[in-house]
Amino acid sequence: MSDPVTLPADAPHIPVLLDEVLDALAIQPGETHVDGTFGAGGYTRAMLGRGAKVVAFDRDPDAIANGQALVAAAPGLTLIHREFSSLDQELDTRVDGVVLDIGVSSMQLDQADRGFSFQGDGPLDMRMAQEGESAGDFLNTADEAAIADVLYHYGEEPRSRRVAQAIVAARPLTRTGELAAVVRRALGHRPHDKKDPATRTFQAIRIHVNRELDELAEGLAAAERALKPGGRLVVVTFHSLEDRMVKRFFRERAGQMPGGSRHLPQQAAAAAPSFAQVGKAVRAGEAELARNPRARSATLRFATRTESPAWSAGSNGLPGGELSQELGV
Repeated sequence: MSDPVTLPADAPHIPVLLDEVLDALAIQPGETHVDGTFGAGGYTRAMLGRGAKVVAFDRDPDAIANGQALVAAAPGLTLIHREFSSLDQELDTRVDGVVLDIGVSSMQLDQADRGFSFQGDGPLDMRMAQEGESAGDFLNTADEAAIADVLYHYGEEPRSRRVAQAIVAARPLTRTGELAAVVRRALGHRPHDKKDPATRTFQAIRIHVNRELDELAEGLAAAERALKPGGRLVVVTFHSLEDRMVKRFFRERAGQMPGGSRHLPQQAAAAAPSFAQVGKAVRAGEAELARNPRARSATLRFATRTESPAWSAGSNGLPGGELSQELGV
């Protein structure tokens, strides 16, 4: 049994569905768990508090730098500067649990100079790893059709062509405020609208720049390889594209293949089920929604690893690195 850990008291925020995540992980003292999306360390702190050893990952150098105080205070914590899709490559042994909190973190959204949000003006960046192509690079160089495809597939924006045309006409764009204004003019915006029309566009560009859906597909497979029999995989998503991927992954890995019809025979499982005890979708209750509006879009799904080998790459129809081609972008 691990000794209690005294942690720094200045945690920046409480992550969404924290109690539900801990219930799904069912941590026993001395177990080893992975926090694939460290962020501000909310899940990691709670896991350490339950007596787990934690290996945490993040591709954002700011998250790694800000987490060093927690690393110094918690001997049971290892913090690794890599994307979660590579977690199985960094582990020396199979683990008891993995949690993935998908998408942009509150810490990233709240910093205008990171360029993730249209709520405050900042550079058109949006890069989680702070390297590679930025949002501005993409929007100022891609052709109109490519921009429209990204907005349609990753933002589910029904008027993607109109928005893409407006973006190209307004180039060069360098600030989030400029982009938000262009989208609002293209789609029409009233100050009292419940949802800002720029929401879908910002989501789509961020997902594209960071390869978020490919990263999720690869990360789910990496977690499958990393978990020991009886280990738990817990995933929190924030929009329908992510949630559909996770739901499909768990169903197929658990052998719950789509039923057949007169026109299409029932599909056969590609391999023996690698997950079981797939839980129902969990969403935030009224108390959490009252204190944390971001939780409104959160969905938690979880399942337990079986003794069967991990499936081979591509056997679920969502191979890592090929999801963009499947979506047509």
